[in-house]
Amino acid sequence: MRIFISTGEVSGDLQGSLLITALKRQAVAIGLELEIVALGGEKMLEVGAILVGNTSNIGSVGIQEGLPYVLPTLQVQRKAIASLKQNPPDLVVLIDYMSPNIEIGTYLKQHLPDVPVVYYIAPQEWAWSVNFRRTNKIVGFTDKLLAIFPQEARYFREQGAEVSWVGHPLVDRMQDAPSRQAARATLGIAPEQIAIALLPASRHQELKYLLPIIFQAAQTIQAKLPKVHFWIPLSLEVYRQPIEEAIERYGLQATVVSSQQMEVFAAADLAISKSGTVNLELALLNVPQVVVYRLSSLTAWIARKILKGSITFASPPNLVVMKPIVPEFLQEQATPENIIQAAMELLLNPNCREQTLVDYQEMRRSLGEVGVCDRAAQEILQMRPNNS
Repeated sequence: MRIFISTGEVSGDLQGSLLITALKRQAVAIGLELEIVALGGEKMLEVGAILVGNTSNIGSVGIQEGLPYVLPTLQVQRKAIASLKQNPPDLVVLIDYMSPNIEIGTYLKQHLPDVPVVYYIAPQEWAWSVNFRRTNKIVGFTDKLLAIFPQEARYFREQGAEVSWVGHPLVDRMQDAPSRQAARATLGIAPEQIAIALLPASRHQELKYLLPIIFQAAQTIQAKLPKVHFWIPLSLEVYRQPIEEAIERYGLQATVVSSQQMEVFAAADLAISKSGTVNLELALLNVPQVVVYRLSSLTAWIARKILKGSITFASPPNLVVMKPIVPEFLQEQATPENIIQAAMELLLNPNCREQTLVDYQEMRRSLGEVGVCDRAAQEILQMRPNNS
């Protein structure tokens, strides 16, 4: 059986790799041989996908921010469509990566209508849908939508999609996380030392908009708490140089690591992070966090005019339960002062920390039971044409 998987950016590559591993496991169980062709990144390549295009570096949020990626995105889209045309797969799985995947899905509907399409981790239309045009497109070309959040399942079902709620794949991934003690031992963090994870960037634009405010806040926190040490796990190796230069510039006591992200998360007393999937990983490891996000002022202005304030929350932990369980500061609110205040509160106020952990438990219940990737893989393999 030949499966084509399409996804982009660092988080899509991770989710794609977890899914491929589960697909292979489930295929062996039913005596099925799999060939997986994909748009994705290094992690998917490592677990055996044949890449027709590498998309882990092509990604942005926002209108102005997306301009440098228009051409590379169109190029990989073309490669994907050429591959589909030349060698039609038995089934297609789309993971997140909204604009390119909507184009690919639309192409499939028109030119390869007999190839089943599964959307896994659908774009977050359920959280901030401006109009139903994109939702209708997704529902129109998708034969089965595998939802990771209960609200997402409800939203797409109401719009007429065939939906299964499988739960969130990070629930599986966190099973392998080390304990706090083990992680601190691995990284050589003394019991009395305060370890703070800084997560400024998984996209180029975030180095520009987020790194300076996060590092300025870190500078002041370090002055207030001399025992603090910062840990910065790289999402892509290409960010090492700009991050190391910034550490020097801001005079931070910090260590950059490239392959020990999970250890850093598990060991941290606190994280100061960009908004994204990483916020859920931290929440599942019970790490209090402060979340920030900024876009160019032009993008923010356009978004406000169109969205009219309809984005209640940006970070996934808050979106899951639709209440502010982690402090998040967006756009003008994303200042070093706000970050410092929230961070010191979470570090030094036991009640504040305790409340965060209680809220994390509530959030955890909305993410489903362990076995998410295998459930998703089973649903996908059941869609194979000769199985219907």
